[in-house]
Amino acid sequence: MVAAEQFSAPVAGLGEGAFWDDRTNRFMMVDLLRGDILTLDDSGQPTRAHVDTIASVIRSRAAGGFVVGVERGARFLTDDLQPLGDVLTAFDTEGIRMNDGGCDPQGRLYVGSMAYAESAGAGTLYRVDRDHTIVPVLDSVTVSNGIQWSADGARVFYNDTATGRIAVFDFDDSDGSFHDQRDFVVLPEGVGAPDGMAIDSEDGLWVALWGGSAVRHYDADGKLSEVIELPVSKVTCPTFGGPDKATLYVTTADIDVTNEPLAGAVFRADVGVTGAPVHAFAG
Repeated sequence: MVAAEQFSAPVAGLGEGAFWDDRTNRFMMVDLLRGDILTLDDSGQPTRAHVDTIASVIRSRAAGGFVVGVERGARFLTDDLQPLGDVLTAFDTEGIRMNDGGCDPQGRLYVGSMAYAESAGAGTLYRVDRDHTIVPVLDSVTVSNGIQWSADGARVFYNDTATGRIAVFDFDDSDGSFHDQRDFVVLPEGVGAPDGMAIDSEDGLWVALWGGSAVRHYDADGKLSEVIELPVSKVTCPTFGGPDKATLYVTTADIDVTNEPLAGAVFRADVGVTGAPVHAFAG
């Protein structure tokens, strides 16, 4: 079993969007419901930048700066995290907000929505194309969460947390569409629900378990090969970072928990495998 160490003090209410910025060699994340981006230094001390009502996920932008999911769409940020231009609006529905997301190997951004009340089927996974057009990819989603692509780009893995399953689709890289949904992993009852996830250089998935106090590692065939236990229940999002990309950083949340003094802290673990590239938004 891999041991995790505490990297930061509790810094977030709903820590999410774990991200290692290769350009500056720093760990970044969102404090989702506060609309903040947190940048942590080598000692885990955070610098906080408020960017919008909601900040759901952050990725690099190939043109410079960043793209961040906001309440009803996405927006660009400068290198110093200042808003740049207008919000790219995906929807205008009360009671719905964006959640997790990521970029495909071609540089398109995918961000999924959910109801604040977590109403069944109220969310949608959207694709932001390189020309800034936004189109729905999957509908009837409940809690849209982690998304990752296999090394060959032929498959995409996706978590709708409420299903308790990691889904896999065939991926058409020509238009960014998903096909032939099936189960990659069905999580057992009582271990928590699949939240954010990272993928390593061997196509292994590292999946945060909301309510499960752990990150689970599934190999390229979907076999459970490692469990990283954490001292908090609401584990939200892992990412690979560090100079060699062999350290797994993990965000957590202090939403609706009691007697968990470390809830909202960031943890890290040396896992013996390097992370796959995290793609930038190309638009």
